[in-house]
Amino acid sequence: MQTIAPFLQYIRQNNKLPIRIVSPDFGHLTAEEAANFIVPHRSPYYFFMFMLNGRSCHQIDLKQYEVTGNELVFVTPHQVHKQEVIGKGGKFVKLGFDESCLFLLLKQYPFLIDPLNYQKVSFALAAVLRVKAIFAILLDLLRHWDTAPELILAHLNSLLTEINTAYFLTPTAPARNKLARYIDFKTLVEKQLTEQPSVRQIAEELGINPNGLYKLVKQHSGLSPKEYITKRLILEAGRRLYHTKDLSIKELAFELGFNDPEYFSRLFKKVTGQTIPQFSQDLSGN
Repeated sequence: MQTIAPFLQYIRQNNKLPIRIVSPDFGHLTAEEAANFIVPHRSPYYFFMFMLNGRSCHQIDLKQYEVTGNELVFVTPHQVHKQEVIGKGGKFVKLGFDESCLFLLLKQYPFLIDPLNYQKVSFALAAVLRVKAIFAILLDLLRHWDTAPELILAHLNSLLTEINTAYFLTPTAPARNKLARYIDFKTLVEKQLTEQPSVRQIAEELGINPNGLYKLVKQHSGLSPKEYITKRLILEAGRRLYHTKDLSIKELAFELGFNDPEYFSRLFKKVTGQTIPQFSQDLSGN
């Protein structure tokens, strides 16, 4: 029986993190394995493809990209991605991870939430060497199922920092456009997350009516504004459970702006499918 989600949970290469890397000689699914999965129309996770040499062609949200040696293309969740061509003899590294993995990192990467309409990155020569080295380390780490997540996350942070720096040095990096309000929505949610502003309050701050905000967020995230905020809060809860040991449910609830720890616990289970103790136990590996 074919399945669509959570795709990376089924094919991940680490016992704790939903992450997978593919190179010319590592990580490819067999034909039988691939047959068990439906390729979704919209990307359910973050995807990066770095061309070592040769070229590949991609269509992302109906825009065409040709990526050549030492260039990278990336896709964020809910974007429509179709890989059309890989040139003969082309060599590449592919990396995929989902939002729960991203939120375990301690910083944000503006290139993932800001422009939204340009998906290719070029690197200076010195940066190319560093990016290749980081991919090589990640390949080595993900060859081993029980590699400590901290090691993987440390190098993932380095990779995303390199990409973020290069992205905003690219002359073709786009100016803000009609998607600016959605960008502002995401930024506002991040700034006020633990204050839990209402959808109406956010709409007022953005100068848009609630119905317009609903359509905007639904179009670009696949979620309603309330669903988006709830999912982000629960992801933040998971992140804090990961980084702060012995954090009680009550303390965590209050840190995230919930006045009722029992409601918070029910919401956590509804979103993740696990109770908080079960989630914490999985993190500790017990």
